[in-house]
Amino acid sequence: MERILRLSGWEAGADLRIKSLLQSLAGGLIVSCQAPEKDPFRDAASMARFAEAAVRGGAAGIRANSAADVGAVTHAVSVPVIAIQKRMQRDGKVLITPSFDDVRDLLNAGAGIVAVECTARAQRFGALDLIRRIRADLGVPVMADIATVEEAIVAEDAGAELVASTMRGYTEETEEIRRFQPEFIAALVARLKIPVLAEGRVETPQQAAAALRAGAHAVIVGTAITRPEAITARFLSALCEVRKSLNDATVVGVDLGGTNTKAGILTAAGILESESTTPTPATGRDALLKHLREVCTAKLDEARSTGNPGKAVGIATAGWVDPHSGRIAYATDNLPGWTGTHLVQNLEKALQLPVAIENDGNSVAIAERHFGAGRGVDDFVCMTLGTGVGGGCYSGGRLLRGAHGFANAIGHIPIGQMGTDHEGDPCTCGLHGCLESYASAAALVRYAKGNYSSAEEVIRTARAGSGAARNALKEYAKYLAIGIASIVHLLDPELLILAGGIAEENDILLADLNELLPQTILAGKMRRFRLCTSGLGYYGAIYGAGAVAREKLHLVRTT
Repeated sequence: MERILRLSGWEAGADLRIKSLLQSLAGGLIVSCQAPEKDPFRDAASMARFAEAAVRGGAAGIRANSAADVGAVTHAVSVPVIAIQKRMQRDGKVLITPSFDDVRDLLNAGAGIVAVECTARAQRFGALDLIRRIRADLGVPVMADIATVEEAIVAEDAGAELVASTMRGYTEETEEIRRFQPEFIAALVARLKIPVLAEGRVETPQQAAAALRAGAHAVIVGTAITRPEAITARFLSALCEVRKSLNDATVVGVDLGGTNTKAGILTAAGILESESTTPTPATGRDALLKHLREVCTAKLDEARSTGNPGKAVGIATAGWVDPHSGRIAYATDNLPGWTGTHLVQNLEKALQLPVAIENDGNSVAIAERHFGAGRGVDDFVCMTLGTGVGGGCYSGGRLLRGAHGFANAIGHIPIGQMGTDHEGDPCTCGLHGCLESYASAAALVRYAKGNYSSAEEVIRTARAGSGAARNALKEYAKYLAIGIASIVHLLDPELLILAGGIAEENDILLADLNELLPQTILAGKMRRFRLCTSGLGYYGAIYGAGAVAREKLHLVRTT
């Protein structure tokens, strides 16, 4: 970018060589290639490579520290080099180019411009006299590194050909300043006849552009370009801020079942609040989508009213899901018309928030992994016993999904044909003899031979001592044990967790299974196999739905 140097009075008095040199920098970017002691790049060869990369990117000049670095840089690039030499002084602080000998060494190394610190402190060490001597004896352009307008004015009077805002924010008088100030550049331009270079805390292209608009002759950028350690730290700081914000995130979890829809608000601390249950409509896809939108919106409104707005929604749903596309891959008639529904796409559009979905059985397993009995257990199975039978399996610390995402179809393990000559009872999936047909809530009621209207009533009266109810539970446990044995023989888990309404507060079922399983599991004494019931209760799948929502915010890993 060509730019005519302003103020014809300055041009008239300037040496043509100096004027040409400064004109080559006009409107350009100067890259400061420096590295502190113990930095991995603290050697002259690295500085030269940084300079070469900067020039390839379009840099008009380079700023470098020490004769060694200047020599290496000038051999690598042909653009002007602004040279400095940092030296520790008797007050224990560094000064920029404090001696005449340093200036000669930098010039001999190939410097085109020498920068001298001209702060109030540097002036007490003789900076103004040094500038006058350089101009008188060596005739080379001097750039004054300053922090205030007053310092810039006296540097110009001493003979500096240009000033830079390098020390703004780094001196005792300006230490409260922590950002780049284009208004300071404008103030310098208004008071000086010589060119002003913007340097110090210029961290973004937008700030560099603002410097030019404020009247800077050129812009010097160092740390933001040539310090990988500092660049990394700056990016990491931004990420940490986002992570902190997200780690404090409240999410909404929803468990869409064939009979009821449960919902709640899961705090960042893993506390479930505002749980609720509403009947699930059985009238098809559109009604289910409308129902979910209403349930989610109500919970999000509740969260917002507490001052902790929900940042994502997780849905645990019956049926198999593609967690990547957010589509329901397949669902049984427990949810009519649900197969093929693009659930995530629909809800994200409606709610304007990230939405994650997971199979309800997998969700309960995920909940156990993060909040329940599965914490610290790499190989476990979670079975959900309710309207249907589902579950999720962890092997080697990872959730099993299978080649097509249809793994963990626990409720559809075939058991009905065992020892019989018929095909087994029909299942909602369209097959016959599935475990779900024999271990669902409806099956438990069936085993009670019409004496009770619900599985909850069977369990309650069995605990009260009813013989009919007790026999129904024994029949139920017999079929469930067959299914569990198949799972154990295939996966060899350390733990099997029973969840869902039938397992909740059902010590009788647990006792029956512990009696039956040793008779049905091979090498039972050689396994460290344990059976337990979930402690997460009726809303367990909501915890899992919340976990997959937090995974979508990149806070946890569920698989």
